Amino acid sequence: MARSRARVCGCCALMLLCVVVVIVCVAVFVRQKCPNDTFSKAAVAADSRTCSEIGRDILLKGGSAVDGAIAALLCTSVINPQSMGLGGGSIFTLMDSSGNVKIVNSRETVPQKFDPDLLLSCPKTFQMMTGSHWIGVPGELRGYEMAHKLAGKLPWSALFEPTIRLAREGFPIPQIQGRYLFYIDTNETQQLRKLFSDKNGKLLQTGEIVKFEKLADTLEVIAKNGADAFYNGSIAEDLIRDIQEAGGTLTMQDLAEYRVTVTDAWAVPLGEYQMYIPPPPAGGIILSLVLNILKGYHLNSASLTGEKKTLAYHHYIEAFKFANGLKKHIRDPQFSSVEMAKKFTEDSFASDIRSLISDDKTHDPQYYNITPHLDSMGTTHVSVLAEDGSAVSVTSTINHIFGSKIFSPRTGVILNNELFDFCGRVDNIFPGEQPPSSMAPAVLKSRSKTLVIGSTGGGMITTGIASALMNHLWFGKSLKEAIASPVVYVDSENAAKFEPKFDTDVIEALKAMGHKLGTTRNFYNVVNAVEKEDGCVCAASDARKMGEAAGY
Repeated sequence: MARSRARVCGCCALMLLCVVVVIVCVAVFVRQKCPNDTFSKAAVAADSRTCSEIGRDILLKGGSAVDGAIAALLCTSVINPQSMGLGGGSIFTLMDSSGNVKIVNSRETVPQKFDPDLLLSCPKTFQMMTGSHWIGVPGELRGYEMAHKLAGKLPWSALFEPTIRLAREGFPIPQIQGRYLFYIDTNETQQLRKLFSDKNGKLLQTGEIVKFEKLADTLEVIAKNGADAFYNGSIAEDLIRDIQEAGGTLTMQDLAEYRVTVTDAWAVPLGEYQMYIPPPPAGGIILSLVLNILKGYHLNSASLTGEKKTLAYHHYIEAFKFANGLKKHIRDPQFSSVEMAKKFTEDSFASDIRSLISDDKTHDPQYYNITPHLDSMGTTHVSVLAEDGSAVSVTSTINHIFGSKIFSPRTGVILNNELFDFCGRVDNIFPGEQPPSSMAPAVLKSRSKTLVIGSTGGGMITTGIASALMNHLWFGKSLKEAIASPVVYVDSENAAKFEPKFDTDVIEALKAMGHKLGTTRNFYNVVNAVEKEDGCVCAASDARKMGEAAGY
């Protein structure tokens, strides 16, 4: 009896061992089948290789997706300071490992005191605006603080260490940063120009060493004492003193009273996915409207052949024309109703718009109910997918290139010009109000797939994301190919502007259909995304900004 029992136990042990071996073999096989340019566990896609790697290293140390995102953003504030920094604001779309999604909105707000004639000074056509009167109350650090509180794992200070080291020791000016330094080579930007000048006052060039020593001091204090040091302490006093000396109206009270909002994400069905987007004043509703219109045309890889390709892009352009006409409804929900905005995300609304789109022609601007507005530009985006399945899609900005171009020499902070985003959108503004935004950090989730995506480029943000998703989900292109595909941007005057290398035959055919063509010197759409499918993680940072993702 004892031998029989021992035999049974031995058999059970052997079977268990076989099961373990099979599981290990399957795991090894799954890992091995991932293509060479993908990862097996996690990845970060920022707009520079340096910052993607810093985010990845944080994940390797046991950090959460939020930790990796914050570290990558802090890095970006010195690698691409023309795009974002502590003087700006951000929107996080956070998905935990269970699939629950929250929005952390720390966009800038209107200060208590502001120029009552500010909107009267808005330009008639887009231009980069310099000056302290455009500065909104920075929310960036409060956003990091809240996101870390909700889902951080590593100590707060650990997220700052890599960037403090970069800022203190210096690094060669990257090509992208160097490309924009001429914007501050003016008499109006002397304080900011000094930051990027050598000992002889000569403006630095790409490849020369730049240091952000005062910013390093500021980051060290914040790393040790938390975000309160920026909003209530000596840093706040120095920041406000510099802003007011530059003619700005922000006060200590503005900083002390700044509050982040945390809300549920809005969910939009998109094929097998649920797409999670931030509500107004973000631009997620514009993205969802365009995609909902397009999905009704049942696009696929065959849509890129012959006349079908022209028709697909005709529908795409028409969808954006209607979307442009609805931008006036994007406003801070604390100051306006979101009921109309919510309708933009519904299939029935998209169907109604689709019924107004003709297959063989375009229409006059009045047909789309266009309200004149100004285009915008700028920002950075980081996408992170961690081992446990949690994800972060976060877009951050100081608005235009180098924001307001107001630099705080006592703190090392470059200030935003976010109040410009009200221009052409509203008739009045209120203290505490957030300006409307094109930001649309998104997470798409199906039963077996996760796609974390977002873009930079101001008004081109929705163009970048919509184009990438259309090419990837419907045209069947790989994530990297979809992001690299040339885009067509529909500007505020309904002119279609085509990125270089766009199909010239399609351009001519669209022109023949009556589309107004426009030209632009720069395309600022930069999409960074991470996708997990079949156990493999693909990460893509847009080559337009010479980005490179990192993972493991």
